Amino acid sequence: MHINVHLFAGIAEAVGSRTWSGELPEGATVADLFARLADEHPGAATLLRVSFASVNQAYSTPDTLLKEGDEIALLPPVSGGQDDEPRFTISEEPLSMEAVFQKVRNPLCGAVNLFVGTVREMTHGKRTVHLEYEAYAPMAVKMMEQIADEIEARWPGTEVAMTHRVGKLEIEDAAVVIAVATPHRAASYEAGRYAIERLKEIVPIWKKEVWSDNTQWMGHQQGPWNPLRPGSEG
Repeated sequence: MHINVHLFAGIAEAVGSRTWSGELPEGATVADLFARLADEHPGAATLLRVSFASVNQAYSTPDTLLKEGDEIALLPPVSGGQDDEPRFTISEEPLSMEAVFQKVRNPLCGAVNLFVGTVREMTHGKRTVHLEYEAYAPMAVKMMEQIADEIEARWPGTEVAMTHRVGKLEIEDAAVVIAVATPHRAASYEAGRYAIERLKEIVPIWKKEVWSDNTQWMGHQQGPWNPLRPGSEG
């Protein structure tokens, strides 16, 4: 089917035109359109990830089916609409899974893997009363950014957000939330696991287990600690 698309602001500049016309297969979706534009115009890909589509003058989800004759527009963030909240954070406040999810969702991704690490009550037969987390926050954020760069190199087009809580956490509290958005679901599983394993390897965060009869600072639990080791092959 033949479709015509209106382009605005930064997208129009990156594409070099106020309109785009092309052929898409029957059953194509908004996500397919974004992927096509990103493939044809790599310089627009970053902006496309934070943009939305309007179909017949209504904001549309990535799985919206397109039909020949639809009035379609691609809309970058409007003035004042850009979310400047950082994707990688250390927080003393309870974590919001929805907030982390919103940082990575975009029309180019068809899958979002959301990992939530929570405080469990029993560890190797010991009853946990609570946990206490401490972090070297500036470096922790920098290492999270490094992990995201490693993921992008291995799974191009992936969007990552991470936040880890510090301070005193009670049983069932969320300690870490990681969101990984990819074009396809297989990569979201692989990149999501890579993200949490690398976080445990190189991000300077420490956990004190407070048990009913003792306490202990817990470090790296995946073999000898070596933060200089390159990312593991998956």
